[in-house]
Amino acid sequence: MRTFVVKKEEENNRIDRYLAEKEEISRVSVQRLIEEEKILVNRKKTKASYKIQENDEISLEQEEPKEIELKAQDIPVEIIYEDKDIIVVNKPKGMVVHPANGNPDGTLVNAIMAICKDSLSGIGGEIRPGIVHRIDKDTSGILIVAKNDKAHIHLSEQIKNHEVKKTYIAMVRGIVKENEATINMPIGRSAKDRKKMAVTKNGKEAITHFKVIERYPKHNCTLLEVKIETGRTHQIRVHLSQIGYPIIGDTTYSNGKNEWGIQGQCLHAKSLKFKHPINQKEMFLEAKLPEYFQDMLDKLKGE
Repeated sequence: MRTFVVKKEEENNRIDRYLAEKEEISRVSVQRLIEEEKILVNRKKTKASYKIQENDEISLEQEEPKEIELKAQDIPVEIIYEDKDIIVVNKPKGMVVHPANGNPDGTLVNAIMAICKDSLSGIGGEIRPGIVHRIDKDTSGILIVAKNDKAHIHLSEQIKNHEVKKTYIAMVRGIVKENEATINMPIGRSAKDRKKMAVTKNGKEAITHFKVIERYPKHNCTLLEVKIETGRTHQIRVHLSQIGYPIIGDTTYSNGKNEWGIQGQCLHAKSLKFKHPINQKEMFLEAKLPEYFQDMLDKLKGE
């Protein structure tokens, strides 16, 4: 944890610009830390546009950066679609999207570098080349990677404007009564555990829609189709747990219970609907369920 006290001559500066200069990191990185509530002003969350005042106490929770050598690695990844501007893959469960402390290699970025060689957008930064959006390490499924900056910018705009339609498949504990419903509950950093997210009145708007695909009363579980309007961290996992239907295998948001013995949550990013960033063609792409998830479904249907 680093702490800064604003001096008289520093006031009225935007906090993202102030910390970017202090820490010699990008403003985008500062903005991401603010969104993750790892930057506080006078022990309260803030906005990137906040203009700092004299004697403001700014705390920054950030791990000391470690030297990460970004290298191409021949890691098998299923390619769903590829052209000169984008590559769409089916990320396996257990794979981190980009290198970070604790995961220096073996990531999706390392695998994509081996496939695409030097043709990846640089907008995502040194350790996130081409990465336009992410899914959790233990969530499997479809992901778009930009091969050039123009594609990256156009895809980012679509995501920002909620024009990219994402559909997930989730297996949850419990028999969901409603055939379909919408969860509209704000999500922010948990006050009890800063590594977790939670429904909180001071959080950001988060909207999740779900529809029942199949109920399995004998095994006390339900298969859901889930669509999100917003992309908050752990949104689907937090929302479903909050209404009493935690995702099977998700020990983080289900009080540590894992009666199925599955490592990682049964959550799969099934499809994406978006416009091609260059030719504007309507795209609809799907990623098949991972083997463990399909085996689980086959077993349930066979009983």
